[in-house]
Order: sequence, then C-alpha cells, then structure tokens
Amino acid sequence: MARDENRGGTIKSDETLFRIIDALKETGDSGVTELADRLGLAKSTVHKHLVGLERNRYVVKDNGRYRLGLEFLHIGVHVRNQYEFYHAAKDQIDRLAEVTNEAAWLIAHENGLGIFIYGVPHNESFTFDSTIGTWAYLHSNSAGKAILAHLPEKEVDEIIDIRGLPAQTENTITDRDELFNQFDTIRERGYAMNFQEDLRGLHAVATPVIKDDRPIAAVTVAGAANRLTRERIEDELYEDLLETVDNIELRLAYQ
Repeated sequence: MARDENRGGTIKSDETLFRIIDALKETGDSGVTELADRLGLAKSTVHKHLVGLERNRYVVKDNGRYRLGLEFLHIGVHVRNQYEFYHAAKDQIDRLAEVTNEAAWLIAHENGLGIFIYGVPHNESFTFDSTIGTWAYLHSNSAGKAILAHLPEKEVDEIIDIRGLPAQTENTITDRDELFNQFDTIRERGYAMNFQEDLRGLHAVATPVIKDDRPIAAVTVAGAANRLTRERIEDELYEDLLETVDNIELRLAYQ
C-alpha cells in the first residue's frame, strides 16, 4: 500500500510541475504568489518546484519573478534533430516556399495531434498563428487530414475518441462520416485541402510523407484565401507539393 501511495504522490507532483510550466508559458513571467493563486496551490509547493526547475536551468529567476529558460530550446532542438524526416525535408521546405512564394510547413503527428516542426513564412504580407512548436487538431487542417487519410481506420477512430472533432471555424468538418468520405478523395488525388477550416482567411494544401506504408509527417503550402484558390491549388501548387514530397521520400528511402 505504501508503494502505491508513493507512486500516486509522484504522479501528482509531476502533474503539478507541468501545470507550473504551462502557467509560465501562458503568463511570460510570474512571482510565486501569482502562480500559487493562479493554480490554486500552496506557495511552498510552487516555490519548491520553481527551485528545482531553476537548479536544472528550466526556469530563470529575475527580480523575484520566474520565466521559462533556454534549456527548453536545448531539449526541443535535440528532439527535432532525432527525426530523420526533418533532415530530409528542411531544404525541400525552403525550396517549396521559394517556388510557390507562399508559406511552407513540415508537420508531424504525435499522440493524436499535429505539430509544426519546421516552416518558412515566405509571403510576409499575410500573418497567421501557425508557428514552429504549435500543436493543432488533425481533422481541421490540410496536413492533419492528409495524415489521417493514410492511417488505419481503427487508429483514426481512437484519435477521434480522444481528441474529438472540435470546430475551429464554421468551416471545420465536425462529422465523422463526412471526414471519412473526404479521406477517399484525399487518397485518390494524393493531397488534402483546407479552406478556412482551422483559421479564417487561410487556405492550405498538404501531402503526406510516407515511409514503410505509414504517414510520418506532411508538407503543407498555406496562404491567404484570395491567393490560394482551389483553381491555383489544382492547376499549379499541387505539382510543386508532390515533387517536394517525392524528393523527401526518396531521401528517406536511401538514408
């Protein structure tokens, strides 16, 4: 019994630690009292965790206030560098942004979500919130749909059960059957499209990166809705996109 209690206490302590990290990410910086009030925790508990984080370089203390430290960057870069598809894709994403004069992104999936691994926001006249390290629902953007369309149906069902199909805009597909019907089209033509389904004013097109018959990432071209029309995607952009992914997959096959 004592062993189970210790395990439960450790898990609770870990969850508290992650809550503190998330709160610092949201606030930018905070004092101990602010964090304790925000999280409903004892000041002594918050202080103990902050001291440990500071000792290990994960937070920085400045004039009595704490903020996240650059050790997170060190860890993040290390993690990204472990993925061979990142190294195979990086210069191809650069080239894609150049030839399309639009933003190009490499997006991976993990635990039922997509994450922006690398990107080039080439056309700076249009700004949007998709940044490196940002998580996104798979069902509401082109890269996510391209990935989901090439996963086993059982696995997609499990993702939907956990993550749901929340609406990001009025155009988001929130019906399972409608989403699965779109997967057939995606597999047939080789790319997925997103017309203001995750961000208003944004259109995108994406193709999955396949290795060993499984999607490991997706490449996306995204831009303002008035520029990335359906006609431009179907007549022009998809060829550049497919060429980019072919090059990435070829590199992966011979690494």
